[in-house]
Amino acid sequence: MSLDEKLRLLRIIGQKPDWQQVRLAMVIALNTTMRGCEIKNLRWQDVDLMGRSLTIRKSKTEAGERVIPLNKSAYTAILELRELARSRGIQEGRHFVFPARQNGNIDPTTPQKSWRTAWRKVTKAVECPHCGMLQDPKDTCQNENCTADMRNIKSPTASLRFHDLRHHAITELAESQASDQTIMAIAGHVSPRMLNHYSHVWLAAKRNALDALSDSFSKASTPKTGTSEPNEDEGGYDTSRDTNPQREKGASSEVIENYGRPEWTRTIDLFRVKEAL
Repeated sequence: MSLDEKLRLLRIIGQKPDWQQVRLAMVIALNTTMRGCEIKNLRWQDVDLMGRSLTIRKSKTEAGERVIPLNKSAYTAILELRELARSRGIQEGRHFVFPARQNGNIDPTTPQKSWRTAWRKVTKAVECPHCGMLQDPKDTCQNENCTADMRNIKSPTASLRFHDLRHHAITELAESQASDQTIMAIAGHVSPRMLNHYSHVWLAAKRNALDALSDSFSKASTPKTGTSEPNEDEGGYDTSRDTNPQREKGASSEVIENYGRPEWTRTIDLFRVKEAL
């Protein structure tokens, strides 16, 4: 899921009050790496509002039991859920953060079983390019005053599963250059195959950061048009000149093999060096 797709989904899901529960669950998943089952089984006694963290006590595996700090987005979602719970008279710690709802009745002692129907509607929803009306995908716009052709309007998130939000959150952690250990501490159990995938993402993020550093250095070190090449006797930092022993000017050099280790070298094995003779 791209950033544009994520922002689009968040914008769409916030347009209908009926999608409030799934919207808040989505925000929490994107900002905590929590699985759907972990979110559904979360109780108020597991939420530390003062410490801004929550504890996963029931997960898919034992490794999934963990404490997750709440960032600003996740904390705001939890506060909204808290106000919603108070308005419904849900006060006890044993009550579920996402209580079951059947026939309009709320049962705080039972967790939400599923939001699959609402999630499918959210991910498949499209907007009319002419009137902007949010609707299910149809051949024509459902706005009676518009009736635009909608056959080619498709949702980019139509096949997105709720569980994919967890993968997206972990991928963003990897892109932020978080270590494997940090990812595991936040996300809990991650299969070796998926951890390998996130490690590649993490490596790519580091490579991009270093490439950007190289690009900026190249621009800064490129001589300006009309100026002469820098003289090595002038000021400035040069790795080979400033970190290695200086050679006498005019001395010839050749490649020699050493089995010893001069004090200024870093390699302890057989190596080749250029040394003034």
